[in-house]
Parts: sequence; C-alpha cells; structure tokens
Amino acid sequence: MILGLLLAIIAGSLVGVQNIFNSKVNERAGSWATTTLVLGMGFLASLTIGLIFEGKQLFILQNMQPWYWISGLIGVGVVICLVQGMRLLGPTYAMLIVLTSQLGFALLWDSLGWLGLDKVPFSSNKLIGVLVIVGGICVFKLGGGRKKQRSSKMT
Repeated sequence: MILGLLLAIIAGSLVGVQNIFNSKVNERAGSWATTTLVLGMGFLASLTIGLIFEGKQLFILQNMQPWYWISGLIGVGVVICLVQGMRLLGPTYAMLIVLTSQLGFALLWDSLGWLGLDKVPFSSNKLIGVLVIVGGICVFKLGGGRKKQRSSKMT
C-alpha cells in the first residue's frame, strides 16, 4: 500500500510538472504542435524503455478488447483540453477542475461498472468526498478573487 501511495504521489507531481511544460510549449508552438510533441516524445520514450525492459514481449497483446486501442486518441483530447484549459484558467485552477472531474467520473464509472471495471458500490461518503473537493475549488477561486481586489485597492 505504501508503494502505491508513493507512486500515486509521484504521478501527481509529474502530471503537474508536465502540464506546466505543456503550457510553456503551447505559448510558443500552439496546441496541435504541443500535442504532437508531447505524445510523440511519450511514444518514443515508452517504446525505448519498453524494449529495454520487456524486449519482444512488449508487442504481445493478448485478450485485449479492440476498443481499448483508442486510448491514444483519448490522450490527444486530454492534452489539447489541458493545454487550452490552463491557458484560459491558469494552471492551478485548471488542474483543480481536471482532477475533480477525473475523480467524479472515476466514481461514476466504478459505481456503474462501466468500461470493463468491477462494479464498486456507491456510497454517500464517496459523494461527500467529491463535493468537499468541489467546495475547496470554490473557496480557492473565490478566495483568490478577494485577495486581488484588496491588493488593487491598496495601490
């Protein structure tokens, strides 16, 4: 369990750093060039590391549903939406919304057993947890607005 928590924390920090880099690339190159660069570099890195660690086993894909192959296309949507969301909302606010949306939809798909997942019973505690996070986003956004107003009145 500790290893899982550590890996999840590392993944979260890497997503945050990657999105900052993506937004900086997007400032210079545009959304589609950023997406191409991000996913292309990811492909090359995954292929290289996969070949080093797994060799030819990397290409053995048994018992996989054909529609799982579209996950790369979903990745294009993820990168485009993240880059544009960060440009329009700012990194922190956009990531708060993205992570909350991710958690909410994961709860929905788990509870309904969609996309080949084992059905996990829905509970009010899980919903309250998501709503607390949404409340935190509201506090974050509203709190930031008041701070800006105070600082502009002081100058």
